[in-house]
Amino acid sequence: MLTTLIITSVLTLVGFLFLQQGTFGKTPNGKRLERIQKSPNYRNGAFQNLSETPVQAENASMLDMLYDFFNKSKNTTPPQALPFVKTDLKSLSSEETAIVWFGHSSYLIKSKGYTILVDPVFSGYASPVSFLVKSFEGANQFAVSDLPEIDVLILSHDHYDHLDHGTITALKGKVKHFFVPLGVGAHLENWGIAESNMTELDWWETAKFKELKLTATPARHFSGRGLSRGKSLWASYVLETPDHTIYIGGDSGYDTHFKTIGDKFGPVDIAILETGQYNKNWPYIHMMPEQTVQAALDLQAKVLLPVHLGKFALALHDWDEPLRRVVKSAEEKQVNITTPMIGEPIVLDKHYPASTWWAL
Repeated sequence: MLTTLIITSVLTLVGFLFLQQGTFGKTPNGKRLERIQKSPNYRNGAFQNLSETPVQAENASMLDMLYDFFNKSKNTTPPQALPFVKTDLKSLSSEETAIVWFGHSSYLIKSKGYTILVDPVFSGYASPVSFLVKSFEGANQFAVSDLPEIDVLILSHDHYDHLDHGTITALKGKVKHFFVPLGVGAHLENWGIAESNMTELDWWETAKFKELKLTATPARHFSGRGLSRGKSLWASYVLETPDHTIYIGGDSGYDTHFKTIGDKFGPVDIAILETGQYNKNWPYIHMMPEQTVQAALDLQAKVLLPVHLGKFALALHDWDEPLRRVVKSAEEKQVNITTPMIGEPIVLDKHYPASTWWAL
């Protein structure tokens, strides 16, 4: 009995000390928490989705999920290094509106002299430790040193595959202003970002950076880096530049919010929407590829850019299945789609790469 008690105490202490690492960030408190508690989207001690959103499907069982995991596809990672284009980001023209995707949900937008960075993850992994959820070979070709000075850095939520501790701390001196959902600022402050250099937004709140206009809009997902969930908000965004309207999707299951956003801001020039890391056991927090195409239609998008794929294996499907399915569905529903390689620029109104680079 004494031995069991000692082992339990030691494991508890080790777990506690592990969770004190900087990568886990910080839970909101003080004035930040007071503001959060006033949000109409915060109830019962956590942020809530617009619709009831269980993380797992109602009929999902632990036994079935374990079976699926141990019988998953042998093709969850690519058979060889992924192709990429090593674009010189510092010399990329910003007179037109260009988008450079870095794999998964990280990308750079250059427009009318402004440089915008979204959900940057350049560490090579998407977890609190470096030996888990490592990037595919060829998918981590860009680093903070490759980036120009950043005017605006936008974060969609605090999951490790969107908010990377190492990348943010390395970027501290290169970013003029951070725009994040309510509560995420607690992580940034803990990592040395001054509160004066960030703006935290609730859904439907709008902020400006010179000529840029950014509105935080709903998403159907959840948040959390440690043991608790929902202490900070998750969001999508509508970015309005002098020339274009861009939808920044973050992570989201399918719901009516896409049509609401499309009715208010559409048509959008491009919708950047999650397309991978789905599973039948969590159908409400990530979209199936066919739902991604429907979301693009709801948003009245002129072009769809599918992301949340091509860098990490966070689900059980074949690594290239999201691309194959989303392209097929887009063709069937006559939705314009662009599928650039990592690092290959999209130029709005001019150049939309559409090669099947995943057919290795």
